[in-house]
Amino acid sequence: MQQSGAAAGSRGCALFPLLSVLFFQGVHIVISLEINADTHVRGYVGEKIKLRCMFKSTSHVTDKLTIDWTYRPPSSSRTESIFHYQSFQYPTTAGTFRDRISWAGNVYKGDASISISNPTLKDNGTFSCAVKNPPDVHHNIPLTELTVTERGFGTMLSSVALLSILVFIPSAVVVILLLLRMGRKAAGLKKRSKSGYKKSSIEVSDDTDQEEKDECMARLCVRCAECLDSDYEETY
Repeated sequence: MQQSGAAAGSRGCALFPLLSVLFFQGVHIVISLEINADTHVRGYVGEKIKLRCMFKSTSHVTDKLTIDWTYRPPSSSRTESIFHYQSFQYPTTAGTFRDRISWAGNVYKGDASISISNPTLKDNGTFSCAVKNPPDVHHNIPLTELTVTERGFGTMLSSVALLSILVFIPSAVVVILLLLRMGRKAAGLKKRSKSGYKKSSIEVSDDTDQEEKDECMARLCVRCAECLDSDYEETY
């Protein structure tokens, strides 16, 4: 009995290092694949939204890598598969996200992001991004809360007001200053002409050069304003 007990004890001692190795290997596998995603994403109705998902794996990316995005509506436990990736992209062909999910990532750069076209208020909810890259399959599953709202008139108005402050008002000030300067110069010339004052050739040359500079500056300001107006129109 003592010998059998001793043998069992020796086997237990022999198994302990093996179990320790397996344990630490298991821990390594669990943390070997890390996924990060935005916790909260805000979007507007009709404007394309990107759901970011980045992953890090200790294994090289192969054709066995899979990506699965799911969606859960607010106040519901029901989940819906909306995107699957394995060498090819498989967006959902049914449900509310039909024909609206597109691939926006690059697996070789650790990017598993997707985009939602023409979002609506019904798209609010929780999205999850799951990545498996065998042998790295165990990982955290981050959740992203999406909030879609209407872009109100106040938001558009504030954007227009800010653009006006930064672009149009400085341009208007420069033009006004140039006009005042040209007006003062014209008044001075008129006054001199009434008094019979004649300019020397040097003064005439200086005035001509100054007038050309003022004219060039005015044209430059007008051109800058036109460019800024065109950029503003392209933005909207």
